[in-house]
This record gives sequence, structure tokens and C-alpha cells, in this order.
Amino acid sequence: MEEEKSTIEALPEGCIAKILSHTTPVDSCRLSLVSNSFCSAAESDIVWDRFLPSDLISIVSDSQSASSLFTTSPSKKSLYLTLSDHPILINNGKTSFQLEKQSGKKVYMLGARDLSIAWGDTPCYWDWIILPESRFQEVARLRTVCWFEISGTINKRVLSSDSQYVAFLVFKMINAYRFEDLPTKLTVGVLGDQVGLSTKNVWLNPYYDDRERNDEFQGLERPKVRSDGFLEIEMGEFFNSGLEDEVVEMRVLENGGQHKGGFILEGIEIRPKK
Repeated sequence: MEEEKSTIEALPEGCIAKILSHTTPVDSCRLSLVSNSFCSAAESDIVWDRFLPSDLISIVSDSQSASSLFTTSPSKKSLYLTLSDHPILINNGKTSFQLEKQSGKKVYMLGARDLSIAWGDTPCYWDWIILPESRFQEVARLRTVCWFEISGTINKRVLSSDSQYVAFLVFKMINAYRFEDLPTKLTVGVLGDQVGLSTKNVWLNPYYDDRERNDEFQGLERPKVRSDGFLEIEMGEFFNSGLEDEVVEMRVLENGGQHKGGFILEGIEIRPKK
């Protein structure tokens, strides 16, 4: 064992760094415990540059914080950790981008301004407010509407390849009403492909007790609280091979005819499945 350890430690640091760059961020951190040589190599820019997206500069090019992002990060590892802990706003502030910390895969959130909202431009139905805890400059607040529909799209080519992705609706419920009459339908699928469409019915109000219902909607999935204080509910998932130039559409719909309100839309987050 001692001889094997000595052989490993005898490898040049650059060689060890090259080896670690072909693992994952988690594996690299674990392997840094093997020896002092591995620990030093695991901090190398050679390793963490491989974990960063090759198109990172073009992704964040229109972000107001892009320049400070690179100048204030003393190393590639520091840059990686910053992007995994702090979403950066892109697309004129309408979309956020970050990295999934364990894998380095891309995560996007389409903000409310980047989504299509039925009657969203009509102030008596929806208005736009500032929410201090939101990552975006403004969020959409439902005043009252009977046709509740939200949709968004993302092209697979901007996501990490060979990855299973999950879309989540991110929102808040404040003095919400009439979301208990009928469940909300969530769909995810490639635009124009009805065969592979994923559809599910859910309750958006996490406090609704449906145990007295005597229909097929009893016991439906409901949202969970995120670490940032918002609610989220899984909409559906899809696989991105990286070979297809396909657009994925995500849709939220409830058109029971009853006026409802108290819903605040943060966005739709698309992140790799764990």
C-alpha cells in the first residue's frame, strides 16, 4: 500500500490535475484527500476550467455583472463556486443562469418577463411588482383571472448534453383563492410533439386539504418550499442528448371559469435531475 501511495505521489502535479479534470467536481474534491499532491492539483485551473461550460463567456456576455464575475474570481474554482451559489441574470435580466454544484451542469430559470402569461399585459388581471426576495427585478402578481395560463420555451442546445432535465414552476401563494375548485394541469414536451408530452394535474395551493374530495383529484401532488422561500412544483422532465435542435415547451393551465387570485409568479426553472 505504501509503495502504491508513493507511486501516486510521485506523479507530476500537472499530470494529476489532468487526470482529475476528467472526473467530476465532487470526485475532484474527494480525491483531494488522497495526498498533498492531489490536494494541490485539485485546486488547479486546469481541473476547474474543464468543469466550467465551454460557452460560458457567450452565455453571460450580456449580463451586467459579467465583467465583475471574472475579475473578482481569483481562480477557476472560485468562479465555479460563485456560479453555483449565486445565479447571474442574463437576457436583459429576464433569465437567470447558474451551475448545478455537484455536476457543473447548466441551470436556467425563465423569469416571469420571459414567459407568456394569458392576460399578463392587462393591469386589471395581472400586475408587476418588486419582491425583495426575488432574483429578478420584478415578478408577476395575479390580481384576478378566470383563464389561468402560463407557458415558456427553451431550446435544448443551451442546456448540458447527455442530461436528464426537470422543469419546476416557482411561485408564491399570498391570500390565494379559488385554486381549490379544479387542479392545475402542467405539461412539458418538445414543441409540436404530442406523443412525448408529459402531463400531470396538481394542486398549487400547498395548504389545501383535499381529503374530503370524492373524485379522481384527491391526493394530487402539491408544491414544496424552496431554500429561497418560494414554492416549487415539478412540471415534468425531458432528456437532452445534445444532438437535437429541439424546443421544449412548458405550460401551466387551469380554465375552470372561476376567478382566482393571490398567485405570484417567479418563473420556471430548468435544472438537471439528481
